[in-house]
Amino acid sequence: MTHDGKLMDMLTGYAAAHQHPFNIFVHMLGIPTIMLGVLIPLTWAEANVAGVDINLAQLTMLGFFVFYLTLDRVFAIVFLVLAMLVAELAAVIGALPVGTSGTVAVLAFAGGYAAQFVGHAVEKSMPVLVKHPIQANLAAPFFTVVELFKLLGLRDDLFNEVQSRIVTAREDGPGGA
Repeated sequence: MTHDGKLMDMLTGYAAAHQHPFNIFVHMLGIPTIMLGVLIPLTWAEANVAGVDINLAQLTMLGFFVFYLTLDRVFAIVFLVLAMLVAELAAVIGALPVGTSGTVAVLAFAGGYAAQFVGHAVEKSMPVLVKHPIQANLAAPFFTVVELFKLLGLRDDLFNEVQSRIVTAREDGPGGA
C-alpha cells in the first residue's frame, strides 16, 4: 500500500531525525512530560459550561485533535484519549498550591526539553525544534502516538514505507532526486 500526502511527508521528515532507539525512548517520555508542563498552568483557566467544568488544557488538546484529524483519524483518536489522560493529570497537579504546581510545570517542561536534546546528541541529529519550533511543537505529540503504534507492531506497511523513503532520500543525497 502506498501512502501519499501531508502525513507521509511529516512522518518521513520526523522519522529521519529519530532513528536511534535511545532517542526514540527519550522522546516517548519527554514529549508527554513537556505536554504536562505546558498543560498544568492551562488548567488554571477554567469555566463551567452548561454544568461541565472545562479548562484551557482540555480545549488545547481538543484543538490538537482537530488538527491531527486532518492527518490520520486513528492516530488522532488515540492521541485524544492519551492527551485527555495527560490533561487530567495536569488538572490534578494544577489544583495543588500555585507554588507547587508551578514548580512541577517548570521542571516538567524544562526536563522534557533537556531530555530531547540529550536524545538528539546521542542520535547525532539536529532537533527539529531548532529549525522549525512551531511545527515541532505541534507535531511532536502526534509523533509520540505514531511511535507507539510502531512499537506495538501496528500499521507496519506505513512504517516500512517511511523507512524506505528515508533510505532513498539518504541514497539520493542532499541535492538528489
